[in-house]
Amino acid sequence: MGRHGGGGPHGAAHCTFPLYRSWHRAGGDGARRLSRRRRRGRGRRRQEGPVVSAAQQAPLVALRGLTVAYGDDAPALSAIDLDIRAGERLALIGESGSGKSTLALAFADLLPASAKTAGTIEWEGTSPLGGRDIGFVFQNPAGSLDPVMAVGRQVAEVARTHLGLSWPDALARACDLFGRVGLPDPDTLVHAFPHQLSGGQKQRVALAAAIAARPKLLIADEATSALDTIVQAEIVALIRRLAAEDGMTLLFVSHDIALAAELADRIAVLRGGRLMELGPTRQVIGRPQNSYTRSLIAAHIGLDSPPLFAAANMSAPANG
Repeated sequence: MGRHGGGGPHGAAHCTFPLYRSWHRAGGDGARRLSRRRRRGRGRRRQEGPVVSAAQQAPLVALRGLTVAYGDDAPALSAIDLDIRAGERLALIGESGSGKSTLALAFADLLPASAKTAGTIEWEGTSPLGGRDIGFVFQNPAGSLDPVMAVGRQVAEVARTHLGLSWPDALARACDLFGRVGLPDPDTLVHAFPHQLSGGQKQRVALAAAIAARPKLLIADEATSALDTIVQAEIVALIRRLAAEDGMTLLFVSHDIALAAELADRIAVLRGGRLMELGPTRQVIGRPQNSYTRSLIAAHIGLDSPPLFAAANMSAPANG
C-alpha cells in the first residue's frame, strides 16, 4: 500500500507499471535490461515442454521465454512460455523453490532490481497500472498492512489513488468491500488496526485492498498457506466468488494441488523453474502427462483424495 508515485489530476498518485516489454542483452555481463519495444514473434526458439492447444481468445497476459535469475545462482525460472486468458482462473502449482512465486512477481512487475531477466511479457492493450489493473494478495497479510494505520484507511487509500475518489467516498467503498469479503461489523472494523485482527481477518482486509480499484488481474500468492484448514477453504471460496462477481482474471499460486483443483480452470505445474505441465484441471488431475505431476497427486492421495477428485468432477483412479 505504500507504493504510490506522484500526484495525478485529482491529487491522487498513479503508479505506472512498464510491465509488458521486450528485454535485451545489456553489455557483456549477461545481465538483461528492459526496453519498451513490442514483442517480436518471429525467430524465437520455442520452449520444450507440454503441447497446449491455442486459446480461442487473445490472452490477457502472455509470457514468452521468461527467464529470471538471482545473482549467480541457477535460474529461478527458465524459458517459461505461458498465457493467462481473460476471465480464467489459472493455478500455479509446485513445491517450495519451484519458481511459482517468482513467476507471480514477474507478472506484477515486482521482481527486485537485482534480478537478471530475459524474455517477454505482454499485456493486452496498454501497459497496466499497478494496484489498479493488477491486485496482489501476499502470503503474509501482516507484512502487507501498515501497522500504524487503520485498515479501513489503507483500503480507502487504494480506491482514492486509483479511482480518484474523495476520502469520504473512498472510505465508504472500503466499508462496502469489508462487507463483501465477509468481515463482521464493517462500520466498526474500518477503524481497527492490524494488530486487533485475526490472521484470517487480516487476509480479508488484504484481499479487499487488492480488489479496491477493480483490477483486471488478481494474483493470490500462497494467500491461504498461513491459515488453518477451515479458514483456507473460506478464503478460497471468497476469492472464487469475488473473481466471478467482478469479472477478474485470477492467478492462484499454491503448493496445494487440492486447493488448485477446487478453484482453477487450468493448472500449470512448475518444478525447478521449469513448466512441467499445463492443461485444464480435469485433464491435469485425471490424466497427468508428467511424472512430477503424478507424484504430486500421489502424495495427496490417501490423505483426502475424495475432495481432490470431487473438485475436478471425477473418480479417484484405481490403485496399481
